[in-house]
Amino acid sequence: MAAVLVEHFEARLGGLVGAWSAREGAPEGAPQVGYFTGGHLAGVQSYATVGLHATPLLSRTTGRHLHLELVGSNRPVPGDETGPFPGVLEYVAERLLAGREAVLRGDVLRLPMALTPGGAMTALYAAMPVYYDDDFASVVLENGSDVAVVWLVPVTSAEADFVERRGWEAFEHELVRQDPDLLDLNRAGIGLA
Repeated sequence: MAAVLVEHFEARLGGLVGAWSAREGAPEGAPQVGYFTGGHLAGVQSYATVGLHATPLLSRTTGRHLHLELVGSNRPVPGDETGPFPGVLEYVAERLLAGREAVLRGDVLRLPMALTPGGAMTALYAAMPVYYDDDFASVVLENGSDVAVVWLVPVTSAEADFVERRGWEAFEHELVRQDPDLLDLNRAGIGLA
């Protein structure tokens, strides 16, 4: 694991207490998923890809190659010790590697099933990691690579539809206005017109 990257995550997300290796048969470059706890946000467990940055992904808007890592955080789900993020981050990372295209701020990623059984969160919204300090959004690694940290926020189908219809700026305006708990996988969707 990249020491600078892990230190960057641990400074906000808490100690790295475990990691999942890429599954057998995963695409080349599939990252590990680290499990972090005891960070700045009390009662929150966080997960991050570690190694996705090694494969440059193409930005469809600028044509540049980007180095990314993905982060997902949630309040623990009763009865599910690790929650859905280890598998979800693995799934998203594999999709990105297969398409060689970067996920960008405001993108919506539809999931094949809800994050929790019977839950309303059926998609992910790519956001800046605004629950943390501004410096968390990127890190320069030992090899000089500038790595962007993409926060994958669970959203409902209606919220995902709103982003696709009205744009990410309008959605983020509603998030600021309504201030939902984006770390609660069982939250109700925000009111959208």
